[in-house]
This record gives sequence, C-alpha cells and structure tokens, in this order.
Amino acid sequence: MPTPTGSVPALSAASATVFSIGIVFLGYWGMYEPIPWRAADVVVVVFALLGFACLGLVPWMATSPVEPETSDARVRIARHLFLAGVSAIWLAVAVSVIF
Repeated sequence: MPTPTGSVPALSAASATVFSIGIVFLGYWGMYEPIPWRAADVVVVVFALLGFACLGLVPWMATSPVEPETSDARVRIARHLFLAGVSAIWLAVAVSVIF
C-alpha cells in the first residue's frame, strides 16, 4: 500500500490538533470540580465526547484501504467525521460559555 499523500496526512494532523485543543478545553473548563453537575454540564461533556469520537475515527477512516485504490470514498467520510467532530467541540465550548 502506498504512503498516503495530500489531504490524508493533513486531515489526520488537523483532527489530532482539534482533539488536543478539545482536551485542553475540558481541563480548563473544570470537569473535575467537586460541585454537583448541572444539565448544561452534562450537555457540554456529551458534545465533547461525541466530538472526540468523531475526531478519533478520522485517521482510521482516511487511511483504511478501498477498492479501487483511486477511490476517495473513505476520505470523504473522514472529512464529514472531521466536520462533525469540530462542530461538536465548538458546540461544547459555546454551551459552556453561554450557560
């Protein structure tokens, strides 16, 4: 199998970067504070976890083999997962700021 070139490494690197930014956000946000959680806190964590799941699947989906090798079906799915992951992380940030 040839080494991935073009958008595959860029997509994988971008998903790792956004994943790490999301982890930093959760650490700064105060997920580990001893106060009881409100409904908005649960929404923030759910959005963040969904975003992390999508972003974690991006490199796997982008580099999985396809038939024929010229097909970009998996890369398109990886792009959609990246968009969903980034959107979910941003929604988590927005909900934490608004509420």
